[in-house]
Amino acid sequence: MHRAALALLAVVTLTAAMPRTPKVHLAAGTIATTTWPYFPGSILPVRVYGFPAPYQAELLGPGRLLPGGSYEIPERVASGSAWLVAGNATGLAATHLRIASPPPAHRPMFVVASYDDGLIFHNALDFSVLGVLATGGAPSDVAADQTGRIAATDTQGSALTLATLAPWSVARIDGVAFGDELAIDRTTRAIFVTNRDWNGSGALTRIAPDGGVTRVATGATAEGLAIDERRQIVYVANANDGTIACVDARSMRVIRRFPAASRIFSLALSADGTRLYGVSNESASSPFGAPGAVVAIAVSGAEAKVVARSGDLVFPLGIALDARTQTLFVTDEALGQVYVLDAATLAPRRAPLRTCMTPWKPSLDAASERLYVPCAGADAIDAFDARTLRRISRAPFATGSYPLAVAILHPT
Repeated sequence: MHRAALALLAVVTLTAAMPRTPKVHLAAGTIATTTWPYFPGSILPVRVYGFPAPYQAELLGPGRLLPGGSYEIPERVASGSAWLVAGNATGLAATHLRIASPPPAHRPMFVVASYDDGLIFHNALDFSVLGVLATGGAPSDVAADQTGRIAATDTQGSALTLATLAPWSVARIDGVAFGDELAIDRTTRAIFVTNRDWNGSGALTRIAPDGGVTRVATGATAEGLAIDERRQIVYVANANDGTIACVDARSMRVIRRFPAASRIFSLALSADGTRLYGVSNESASSPFGAPGAVVAIAVSGAEAKVVARSGDLVFPLGIALDARTQTLFVTDEALGQVYVLDAATLAPRRAPLRTCMTPWKPSLDAASERLYVPCAGADAIDAFDARTLRRISRAPFATGSYPLAVAILHPT
């Protein structure tokens, strides 16, 4: 409490010279943070609610305040705490943040891309939160590889966050504008990110292991992607022109582009790379005025060809393939459910799984045979046994605000 009082006094002193109306009551504001501890290397935007900007911010504890109003926790810092205080002539706000040691490199865990809070690290055994890596932006997707690298987009900015578990390090790579989805190629260790907009077009960005950035335009509003690692082809869904672009992963040139379905949004690829699945993110009750669907596209021949189409779906969005059982899991953002489809025929295998509000991009963990479903509208993650399709005990469980994707990490 002594440190908090000092911080408040500092802001009051700094704002005392500001012109103000006599006898004005100071509003008690709040600074947006999580209750969970933050990991070293975090960058938190200082967002104040309760009184208008501009305001003066002060810090007591490790780190620094960056130009533009963000708090940076040093990458090399012991666990501890910090106080953030902000104020002006009309209000004061303060918050106490805990700083945790870096996450353990050899513990089973998964990472959630929380649009509002950053990357939320969960213990895979009991779903508890280990800590938060604030990225300084708005993550729409997260991916991890077997070497312990964790990559996250910034769908409102131009930097990719790249964290490494052993040893713990956090880097920001510029030149990755408006990132939507990403995936890591296990063979080359390159990271691929779709860009919703780049110079008026959707694009695909490749970040090489040495940090080099290469980009190619793909079509209107690039969203989903899938990597054929054996053939080194990256498939990109261009939502606003209904096409899929095939990009050579080595040369970063578009090999071909073909029509797939209206509002093609998410993609999944069969294990042998011969069949691509795309989600048409439409709804009869939306401005698009047409039902959604899933399409299966044969991509092994000279020309890509739609070979199957699901029945009408209400408002499908994300997709995950269980290669073991040849089952597709497709989230419906309007109904709060997951369609369970046969990968060969796209017919329903059973009634949809009921889940929480606004399910987004599902992830299937083949090792644990679990299906994770981030529910953006519920600030929660749902989890199902992929064999029985029964909900896992303790699910759904709380995570960061507006979760959109999950990446799974297994110890090596």
